Amino acid sequence: MSTNLNKPKAIRIDEKLLLYSNESDLATTIEYLLGGKPLIIKGFYSEGLFLLKEIHKYLKLKRPNKTFKEQQSYRAEYFKLSNLILLEVVNQKLLVKKAPSIGWLKKLYPENNHFYLSFPQIQGMNSSWQWYEKGIKMPVLRNKIHPYYGIYFPTRFEHLILFDNWLKRYSGAKKSAMDIGVGSGVLTLQLMKYNFQKVYATDVNPNAIIGMKEFIAETKLSRKIELDCGHLFGKFENKSELIVFNPPWLPKKQDSNPMDQAIYYDQNLFTDFFSEAKKRLLPEGSLVVIFSNLAQVSNLTSKHPIEQELSEFNRFKLEKCYKKSVKEASNKTKRDQYWRGSEEVQLWVLKNK
Repeated sequence: MSTNLNKPKAIRIDEKLLLYSNESDLATTIEYLLGGKPLIIKGFYSEGLFLLKEIHKYLKLKRPNKTFKEQQSYRAEYFKLSNLILLEVVNQKLLVKKAPSIGWLKKLYPENNHFYLSFPQIQGMNSSWQWYEKGIKMPVLRNKIHPYYGIYFPTRFEHLILFDNWLKRYSGAKKSAMDIGVGSGVLTLQLMKYNFQKVYATDVNPNAIIGMKEFIAETKLSRKIELDCGHLFGKFENKSELIVFNPPWLPKKQDSNPMDQAIYYDQNLFTDFFSEAKKRLLPEGSLVVIFSNLAQVSNLTSKHPIEQELSEFNRFKLEKCYKKSVKEASNKTKRDQYWRGSEEVQLWVLKNK
């Protein structure tokens, strides 16, 4: 099963690389990284954390970091440099001293006893393992979710509350629903909370399907939720009275990677989705798309894919668009998110024409 997962590729090293410790010259080390050469942390885990802070200090002196696009550029450069810092993994454990114990190393690399991963990858795994083990409370659910590695889960809840409020008022049939892009499963679990008899849930990311199967295994939910790993509707050809879609909210960047599929959409996603949804929505059914104006208020694009669908095609009509303002960024945040005051989440309810 693990071979199908989205996970960081194990790095093999055949050449001798620079070893970094707290005794290494910092300026020389930064120059080394700027040259695109990887290095290995050999002493303490904390030495890697220190080096990452120093990369941030260096970039803050060299790069503007105010507008949304500048922040994206800054993060791209930080990503490039920080991922040159490697940690050694032996027998599914980090070799450096005072390193965290990360269960994903055993789950994702059960037969790989010696390899390297970048420091940010290990940081991501460590955080993910804590979330997975402890669980995360969602205001719209009774129980915690335990998101699998490599799965986006909500950290803001306005759109979930919007959907929950809509479900409370929903008076249509509840024989079945479809959740396209199940992710960590929150929308599917909301549908279960409001007594839908069957939910067909898909995701293009195998981690989402494996995580959901693990989460619902041996429970009553396993009989009510059917899962498939595939693009959009996957293998499901059946018609349903409710189709729910919480797509990515930002247009795709050229350098985005597979782990960003939950954040960035490509130019064909919405056209393909609406075309396929038309075939599967029952005549009196509802099509619910949860979206945001983030791409518009942050000046990434002026196009709104749902508005485009309604104006350019003759497939659906708008029943209602519910909107909710997003709470402004905290004063403590390190990013200048000035656009957050204008951001709103949206719940679009469409009907067949």
